[in-house]
Amino acid sequence: MEEGKPAPDFELQSDSGETVKLSDLRGKQVVLYFYPKDDTPGCTTQACGIRDAFGEFERAGAVVLGVSPDDEGSHVKFKEKYKLPFTLLADVDHAVSESYGVWGEKSFAGKKYMGMNRSTFVIAEDGTVKRVMHKVKPDSHTDDVLETLRS
Repeated sequence: MEEGKPAPDFELQSDSGETVKLSDLRGKQVVLYFYPKDDTPGCTTQACGIRDAFGEFERAGAVVLGVSPDDEGSHVKFKEKYKLPFTLLADVDHAVSESYGVWGEKSFAGKKYMGMNRSTFVIAEDGTVKRVMHKVKPDSHTDDVLETLRS
């Protein structure tokens, strides 16, 4: 995924049961952030950081979409528990994650497994990738994304 190139279009189910299609959001900046799992420490820190600064995302005219391999039911619980004001998308078969190059081999405690690599893509109003952010740190993620939205 390269900055300046068109972002791959997709359709995914949201936490509200609606289908979200990226191309339907043209004309707005989109913060597409991929995270490993609902209600885990790093993912909660990241989501709550966005929640706490959500007014700034709105002022920048940005739509925030969080994507993980969890299903819609898991997203509903996560969203309600932390009062998240943005949409969570279920990429259960990780097809979208693979198209964005963020699904891959990981290791923990000496074991290798396939999973989501925490990454964010800021997509410009014209549908091109404005910024690619890999190895995102949950506690500084919000500030980094807001800086990109303002530029």
